[in-house]
Amino acid sequence: MKFIKSVISIIILFFTSLPVIFAQDVLVESVAAIVGQEMILLSTIEDKVLQEKLTGDTRPLDEIRCDVLENSLITKLFVDQAKIDSVTTNDAYIDSDTETRFSNALSSVGGDEKILEEYFRKSVVEIKKDIRKSLEEQSLVSNVQSSIVKDASVTPSEVRKFFASIPKDSLPIIPARVKISIIQFDVPDFEESELEARNKLLEIRNRLVEGESFSLLAAMYSEDPGSRYKGGEVGYTLRGQLDKSYADAAWNLKEGGISRIVESSFGYHIIQLIDKKGEMINTRHILIIPKVNTEQAAKAISKLDSLAQAIRRDSISFADAALRYSTHKDSRTNGGQYVNNDPSDRNRWIELDNKSLNSDMYLKIRDLKINEISEPFATTDENGKTVFRIVRLDDIQEAHKANLKDDYQLLYNATLSNKQNKIYSDWVNEKIKSTYIKISEECSSCSFLTNMGWIK
Repeated sequence: MKFIKSVISIIILFFTSLPVIFAQDVLVESVAAIVGQEMILLSTIEDKVLQEKLTGDTRPLDEIRCDVLENSLITKLFVDQAKIDSVTTNDAYIDSDTETRFSNALSSVGGDEKILEEYFRKSVVEIKKDIRKSLEEQSLVSNVQSSIVKDASVTPSEVRKFFASIPKDSLPIIPARVKISIIQFDVPDFEESELEARNKLLEIRNRLVEGESFSLLAAMYSEDPGSRYKGGEVGYTLRGQLDKSYADAAWNLKEGGISRIVESSFGYHIIQLIDKKGEMINTRHILIIPKVNTEQAAKAISKLDSLAQAIRRDSISFADAALRYSTHKDSRTNGGQYVNNDPSDRNRWIELDNKSLNSDMYLKIRDLKINEISEPFATTDENGKTVFRIVRLDDIQEAHKANLKDDYQLLYNATLSNKQNKIYSDWVNEKIKSTYIKISEECSSCSFLTNMGWIK
């Protein structure tokens, strides 16, 4: 059970330094390359190489260094063009993203700014400045790239030609996918269970007020396995990582203070503030989750079973039943059609596996035939709450090698991406020819520099 919204992993920061004054044809010692009006510092290259090694890249250093240099040179080509074309960025968005990424980096070292400064050998001000510069460059590059390929499109014949160019033994295997519709009921008469959970927490809070150990009571009673055996301690987190109700209550506490009962999307909490460090907070908590009793489950299953039978008899359509009775907000207005939860891939095709579907959903769907409706079952929703559902299998695609008939959209996207990459490559080659470029001797040994014409 986790009440933290997401796990923040270490963010890889690509740093750049302040400009160094240089003459047109003379490189200062610390400069690795000049591209038009842009330059790349040796220290920047080495910082990026270090980051690659720290993330587990086992290639020889020279190979990593050449890859970093090539990517940096290409980036500067786009940035130089952006400035020629007076491309602008969204400063407010970049400022906000800078703060978010800095906070993520700070979170990865436990909220200690000194550790972060020692790690990157820079002050907090310099770190934020470098993050912002990196984000600004990313935005400029993206804007220029979008303008370069804005008119790119592909025809059906180009898709067929692209598909024909892929060796048959290299065609990707498309995993089994399904389209489903659901009707969901929340737990009936759940107020009784919620009251029981609150009363249990009230008893625990009274014991805390009387002086009993928070850590001991958390270990005895908390239902958050992630913190229970650490005495309820959550660890340093950013406000945005926590459920809003939990965060609001925690931030209003004084050090050592104990909250009243707090309701979050995960259950009910008592929170104690351990410490605050800048934008981060460390708390411990005791979580009690309201339980679904046998009577409540039976009532929900019975009502869903009656509804499923009515749909099977054509007394009501699945879509109408979903609109009138389902509590699943994301699907009820679409006739119960279930959409992929991945925010980057909001479509109806969902891979038939335990990664895309929780185990309850997977076990019910895998044995259904098209248009068949499952028996009612208990499961958990996207917030981890117990709910009851019936599922209809609307369509299925078995695992297969990619083909034009079943995977045209996927192949269309791949064809378009391939065409855009060719446009980018051609643009880079032409831009190299027309741009002032100077490479330092320290970086001149990479083979791509001669092959692609960077060294003229």
